[in-house]
Amino acid sequence: MDLHRSSIVLVILSILIPATLSMRYELQSGHTKCISEEIHANAMSVGKYSIVKPHEDQPLPASHKIIVRVTSPQGTAYHEANGVDSGHFALTAAETGDYIACFSAEYHEPQTTLTIDFDWKTGIHTKDWSNVAKKSQVEMMEFEVKKLFDTVTSIHDEMFYLRDREEEMHQLNRSTNSKMAWLSLVSLGVCLSVAGLQFWHLKTFFEKKKLI
Repeated sequence: MDLHRSSIVLVILSILIPATLSMRYELQSGHTKCISEEIHANAMSVGKYSIVKPHEDQPLPASHKIIVRVTSPQGTAYHEANGVDSGHFALTAAETGDYIACFSAEYHEPQTTLTIDFDWKTGIHTKDWSNVAKKSQVEMMEFEVKKLFDTVTSIHDEMFYLRDREEEMHQLNRSTNSKMAWLSLVSLGVCLSVAGLQFWHLKTFFEKKKLI
């Protein structure tokens, strides 16, 4: 029983504790190195990479640039960067499988060896990834929110316009019905007046002819 409970605890800990891949490796110019990480569907994952300065007190040489590409098991690109010395990415796995991060050093002569620091974290604790979100992604989200807000505002204005038009139509219908009622009364009065005149005329005619 204790062994069974221990196994359950280990499984729960393996789920709750995020997987972390942290490494430093060397990459020669003109070469590519790929690193894979198994990620479960719907899991969050963040990564951060940078080229280590050959001399701490000096900036990176212009030749120290890499090309980075992160892809899903089906080959979908989640992150692409060309000619950079550092960067980060964040993704939500759409499927379970091995996600691959490939680093390529730009080719140049003489050949240079780059040292790269790479951290890759996967697990539920990586959900708070706003600090690593790209500015372009944030701006895109803001743009989409503004579009949705404009759409909602347009629909709201359209609803008020239709409501005003409906009220105008009701007023027009009431006015038309009132006018039709008055017209009907006037028409009925005219008809009765004409009928009375005709009756009076015929009575007068027959009296003159002494027919009645």
